[in-house]
Amino acid sequence: QQIAIRKYQEADLEVLKAITATCFDGVSIDQNMEQRFGPVAGRAWQWRKIRHIDDDVAANADGIFVACSGTETVGYITTKVDAEAKVGGIPNYAVLPSFQKQGIGKQLVEAALEYLKESGIECVRIETLDQNEVGKHFYPKLGFELIATQHHYAMRI
Repeated sequence: QQIAIRKYQEADLEVLKAITATCFDGVSIDQNMEQRFGPVAGRAWQWRKIRHIDDDVAANADGIFVACSGTETVGYITTKVDAEAKVGGIPNYAVLPSFQKQGIGKQLVEAALEYLKESGIECVRIETLDQNEVGKHFYPKLGFELIATQHHYAMRI
């Protein structure tokens, strides 16, 4: 099946959230907190994670790209642009498990990088958790270099 990469449309929002809830299982800070402390505010970790997509849409809907196989949305990538600093970011990025290892992720990253370059960005950041084995190996293959390791701590108060 041919994959098409296109710009985000408002009608994509709920599908992108569903993809996020599926794909971030096992690689989410919110899930790690829930595993350690139990549910927070009576809500599952997915609720907190999918709210990031609302934030990405509000911040830069023009810089979100969606991968489609026919009429099915199978992945997405979001971007962040700091035009003054000339630094961009890829806050969220996911491809459904049944469509992984087909080059779709690479196509999404390439679309995002082209968009960021056209936006005047000189340097792009992407983050992944140490427990995300796919991300740790995939991002360097695309040209990203490890520049720092960050530790996330949490506590119930």
